[in-house]
Formats: sequence, structure tokens, C-alpha cells
Amino acid sequence: MSSRAKTRKPTTDAIEILHRRYYEGRPERLKELEEARVEDEVARKIYALRTKAGLSQRDLAKLVGTSASAICRLEDADYEGHSMAMLKRIAEALNKRVEIRFVSIRPPKARRVSHEQSLSL
Repeated sequence: MSSRAKTRKPTTDAIEILHRRYYEGRPERLKELEEARVEDEVARKIYALRTKAGLSQRDLAKLVGTSASAICRLEDADYEGHSMAMLKRIAEALNKRVEIRFVSIRPPKARRVSHEQSLSL
């Protein structure tokens, strides 16, 4: 255990405990976590837009010209194959547009606490 770990203040905050145990001092894991957050955000946005429009996965699939199983995959937070072309087709079917923003990278601790959205449909 490093001297830094020995001198830090004890915590009962579960998020802080997990961060210390699995992410602190491991930039590759922090990068993977950020990528997973982005994939989750895209999936949740597609789901939210579809349900707000009152559409089933099958209904949206027909409007987009794909299968219901493809929409299901796109709404899965573990899916990593979101293409710009498909996002544009979904946005168009829902009378929306895709907007992408590039935001500054914050230090890992700040990123854990507050995650700024970088993609909106």
C-alpha cells in the first residue's frame, strides 16, 4: 500500500470506495469507464426518444428501415456499434437532429462526480 493510500481520509461512500479500489491510479480503467458511460448515454437517449414518441421498437424500426432487433441492440448500454449514419436515421424518423459537442477532459475525480453530456439527439 502506498503512503498516499495510508494517509487519505477513510470513507463510507460506496462510490468513493469503488473508485479507490478499481480506478484510482489506473488511467486505462478510467478510459474504459468513460467509454462505457458514453455508450450508456447513447442507448438511454435512443430509448427515451422512442418511448417519448410512443413508439415500440418495431414501430421505430419500420420508420428507420431496420429490424426491431437492431433497435433493441442500439438501446443496449453494452452495444458499441452506434454509427453516425444510424443515429441520423433515428433522429430523422423522430423529427430530431444529431448534435455532437466536444468538451474538455476533466481530471478523473471531477469526471466521476459530474458527467457533462456530450451527445444529444
